[in-house]
Amino acid sequence: MNIVILAAGMGKRMNSALPKVLHPLAGRPLLAHVIATARQLSPTRLVVVVGHGAERVREAVGADDVAFALQAEQLGTGHAVTQALPLLDDSRPTLVLYGDVPLTEPATLRRLVAEAGAERFGILTVEMDDPTGYGRIVREGGDNTGSITRIVEQKDASAAQRAIREINTGIIMAPTGHLRRWLSTLRNDNAQGEYYLTDTVERAVADGVEVVSAQPGALWETLGVNSKVQLAELERIHQRNLAQRLLEAGVTLMDPARIDIRGELTCGRDVTIDVNCVFEGRVHLEDGAHVGANCVIRNSTVGAGAHLQPFCHFEDASVGAHGRIGPYARLRPGTVLGEDVHIGNFVEVKNSQIAAHSKANHLAYVGDATVGSRVNIGAGTITCNYDGANKHRTVIEDDVFIGSDSQLVAPVTVRRGATLGAGTTLTKDAPAGKLTLSRAKQMTLDGWQRPVKQAKK
Repeated sequence: MNIVILAAGMGKRMNSALPKVLHPLAGRPLLAHVIATARQLSPTRLVVVVGHGAERVREAVGADDVAFALQAEQLGTGHAVTQALPLLDDSRPTLVLYGDVPLTEPATLRRLVAEAGAERFGILTVEMDDPTGYGRIVREGGDNTGSITRIVEQKDASAAQRAIREINTGIIMAPTGHLRRWLSTLRNDNAQGEYYLTDTVERAVADGVEVVSAQPGALWETLGVNSKVQLAELERIHQRNLAQRLLEAGVTLMDPARIDIRGELTCGRDVTIDVNCVFEGRVHLEDGAHVGANCVIRNSTVGAGAHLQPFCHFEDASVGAHGRIGPYARLRPGTVLGEDVHIGNFVEVKNSQIAAHSKANHLAYVGDATVGSRVNIGAGTITCNYDGANKHRTVIEDDVFIGSDSQLVAPVTVRRGATLGAGTTLTKDAPAGKLTLSRAKQMTLDGWQRPVKQAKK
């Protein structure tokens, strides 16, 4: 099939310079959700109709399998689809989606596609308790069982028609050749002065093309975004759905209402996630991992049995099995921790590999370093990896003990089994198995007296 996604609207009620379809839902633009769903249907042609902020939208999509049509003036949905016609294959039917309706399930669209086939006109409809603002589905005989004869927009509907609860979601499937002809006959003599895509229903009926419908699994699948309020409402719906899937897969969520997944989160068995955690990009938690409250984890992997204390921040990092991290630990890009590594409170690690059973438990910075196994890094230790122009690497071999408040000025190597005394500033390699220290000689001054505060005159 052809798939056309309408994404030209300005979104005035968003009160933002950002094109409406680029506002994020779960960390991705609204339009990205719709395109991802469309791809699951394997379209032969995928066309996005752009208008307001067209260049920004094209740049954000940046995909070879997507073609773009420009709607220079926003003159209605019928006019928008017309702009895509030169890019469509008339031998295949066309499915029309909306860039600001992000949560429609692929299974729902497959039902519509199956119902419409190649020759019928299909409409995705849904019943609402309060249909105010939506186009009403008018059926033969005035009930829900008759054939669809037309769609009437709210502003053009009579009192009797406004009482209809079945509404048009805007998502349609139609034979492309017929659609091309019907769109060419549209008029804008209506309350909004626009060319309505919905008016093609009457054309289909007049041409004897059967008009059929399909329904979504849930109302939220058809909800669109026209304001920040609606965007926030859909965010909560989407996060609730994601949390439900995790629960059904066996993940323990301490409060399903307090988790945010802004990307893809996959979990092994017996994973526990405490409240207010944010997962961005691609995150994988292996069997038995425990994530404490208020952690932010981006594009990272947490090994089996690892325990993350509250308030940890990870980005492009990997934690080995049975690691103990935090609280208040920060793992920056390029961090790879081996098995049973302990990274404690207010410790920052960047672009470093730390091998099994090593520890940095307090107030340390480990950057651009290769750390061996069974290393103990004392409180206040930092690797001085930046000389103001270039980064340099620190190597700490196995079984090293580094005393508190030490500075390792890279490039430098601490050999296997070495010990650095507290307060050492290391500028040369430390030999294996020996104590190395550099500190000022301790002195006691006899006769020295602490200053006394002078009385004010």
